[in-house]
Amino acid sequence: MNHSSDQSGRLPAAFLRPGSSSFTEFVREYSPDVLPAARPLPAGALPGGGPGAGEAPHATTIVAIVFAGGVVMAGDRRATAGPVIAQRDITKVFQTDEHSCAGIAGVAGLAVEMIRLFQVELEHFEKLEGTLMSFEGKANRLSTMIRGNLGLAMQGLAVVPLFAGYDLHAGRGRIVGYDVTGGRSEERDHHTVGSGSIFARGALKKLYRPGMDEAQTVRVALEALWDAADDDSATGGPDLLRRIWPVVGVVTAAGFRKVPDAELEPVVEAVVAGRRGNPGGNPGITGQEA
Repeated sequence: MNHSSDQSGRLPAAFLRPGSSSFTEFVREYSPDVLPAARPLPAGALPGGGPGAGEAPHATTIVAIVFAGGVVMAGDRRATAGPVIAQRDITKVFQTDEHSCAGIAGVAGLAVEMIRLFQVELEHFEKLEGTLMSFEGKANRLSTMIRGNLGLAMQGLAVVPLFAGYDLHAGRGRIVGYDVTGGRSEERDHHTVGSGSIFARGALKKLYRPGMDEAQTVRVALEALWDAADDDSATGGPDLLRRIWPVVGVVTAAGFRKVPDAELEPVVEAVVAGRRGNPGGNPGITGQEA
């Protein structure tokens, strides 16, 4: 974006004119060419898939689970480009503001850029309005941003985030899923996105129990990612040799917290130990009757 001042040293008029509290709308009006959806496809890109040097890396799988004190979101660390592992330690779960987070599935580069723009969008609103945006407002803003990427999505470069957070007004954790057109739907209890989502969802249906605490929910999220990695080649399980664990975020009334690797390691080891001799899983992990 060209925001240089004129010869008098003053900012351009667009920066001084009252308008929307949306940073994205301001950029779309002042310099739309810098928005991700406005950029032309790079030479050699192969939208729609198929092996080749120009294929964009894709990110999967994300799970989100509501628990008694808020919501847990977890993502595996693998990005793939066709049959090739493009990255083993990609981050797919991001804090978006003090009480929300988002996970990415789809074209990794575009997805990360969209979430970073969404982070600025929420911060910009907070600075201009002097208050936090409501959970509904955040979910709607992200829906609008996904809709802005529809042109690229129709060319095979889709981005499908998963949004979750703690609703301060409702006093509970909430999850919102999207489709490539920006259509949104609130999900009850848990939800998954990405190529391994069907396997993770099956695990969650069996392992989820209402009233689970944070530790139990983190364990269930890791079990679901394990099942996804077991059946989906694009989803990476915990890498015990390289000590690469899933990224797990927890959002409660106190705010967002990224679960540190030192805290995740014994949980991952417990998941692995539980699968030895029983690769289909351990339905008793929540401490409740199945």
